[in-house]
Amino acid sequence: MSLGLTALELARIQFAFTVSFHIIFPATSIGLACFLTLLEWKWLRTQNPVYKDLFKYWIKIFAVAFAMGVVSGIVMAYQFGTNWSEFSRIAGSVTGPLLTYEVLSAFFLEAGFLGIMLFGWGRVGPKAHFFATLMVALGTCISMFWILSSNSWMQTPQGFVIENGIIVPSDWWAIVFNPSFPYRFAHMATAAFLVSSLLVVGTAAWHLFKGRRDELVKKSFSMGLWMVLVTSCLQVLIGDQHGLNTLEHQPTKLAAIEGHWETNHDHGMPLLLFALPDMENERNNLEVGIPNLGSLILTHSMEGEVKGLKDFAPEDRPPVPVVFWSFRIMVGLGMLMVLMSLTSLWLRKQNKLYETRWFHRFATLMGPTGYIALLAGWVTTEVGRQPWVVYGVIRTQHGLSHTVTANQVGLSLIIFVLVYTVVFGTGIYYMLKLIRSGPVHIDSGDPKLAGVGHFKTPMRPLSAVEESIDDSKKPSSTDKEQHHD
Repeated sequence: MSLGLTALELARIQFAFTVSFHIIFPATSIGLACFLTLLEWKWLRTQNPVYKDLFKYWIKIFAVAFAMGVVSGIVMAYQFGTNWSEFSRIAGSVTGPLLTYEVLSAFFLEAGFLGIMLFGWGRVGPKAHFFATLMVALGTCISMFWILSSNSWMQTPQGFVIENGIIVPSDWWAIVFNPSFPYRFAHMATAAFLVSSLLVVGTAAWHLFKGRRDELVKKSFSMGLWMVLVTSCLQVLIGDQHGLNTLEHQPTKLAAIEGHWETNHDHGMPLLLFALPDMENERNNLEVGIPNLGSLILTHSMEGEVKGLKDFAPEDRPPVPVVFWSFRIMVGLGMLMVLMSLTSLWLRKQNKLYETRWFHRFATLMGPTGYIALLAGWVTTEVGRQPWVVYGVIRTQHGLSHTVTANQVGLSLIIFVLVYTVVFGTGIYYMLKLIRSGPVHIDSGDPKLAGVGHFKTPMRPLSAVEESIDDSKKPSSTDKEQHHD
């Protein structure tokens, strides 16, 4: 079952596969939890039932995403003991406590108030329910704080000493707030808000394109576009600062991102828009770039010097083509998000935001781009750190378990792929089904769009979603009449 690959290669593929599935669900739940908090706050403030109906719709998608995120996260944790036990042995005194802090502060907070948020509507007062929603949103952000602190420490480690080959913490303040953490935390938080706001925009745009013009769809579309405008423009600024931090602390990764081989001593570095990096010959093929712009962005000087990949040993360089192109996918989609936001401003001014079908089609297509950009960004970050699992301290190959074999990892990888395809494929299909159904009027009293006509209080998390995953199991009109009788 080794598939012709080594245990190290298979273990890396397995972790990449599981973390790629996992990250899309926390990013969704982080953004949606904050969006739900905003919706409930606006309902409490205005008593406009539209906000309440939107809350009751989006909490269903949040419940599915949250459940999938918890399940996929557990699988990742086990890999630290099976495939990466040496990493845990050497660096566990740092990463272990950081993940424990997440459980003690964030997970308990989320678990304590999630039940009230999902099941307490009508059983507790409106303000108490809003407080529970606020605490769940806060919990997701605290969880992101500790996870990003741990991951950022692996990118820019500090605050430790090495004793007998083991990393021993010496300054927890330096460990938690390591040099890349503020930028990576801000970058990831903004990305999570972008993912969820693009999901809201894409959902509303699809229904607008299909002809719906009710207040629920319009309000979702408008609120989502305002959020995309703010976060996409903010992400450009954060990304610029994050790039400068990477240049200072991870110059090899930065050189791979830019496809920059030769240090530019007496001329500016171009910003490459297109290239085919050739690691064997240490050069790029078919370069297309803008002269001096790379130096201007990274050093704020037209002829600023940036170290090239040839200044670093070949064994210390990451896979350049992967890092080069994943970064450009992320940035390219980010620019499309900014373009969509600015276009929406122009359409608002023309009073054509809800009637321009070509824009609705464009916004629908942009719905999943937040996930694509998110995954591309994580590929840039994690592959760009290679060949280190803790940058400059522990090589990835030295973090692999001594006893694990290629056949064992290959077999578990195949099982993961099969199980993930069924379980998470079903979950994603369920979310898409909810998106396709769209929000309905419940409390605002429109009988044509009322649908179920109530918001039940379920007894288990996924029961917060009323819709059957199988359309064939929907009750017939006769069944509904018998039920009402």
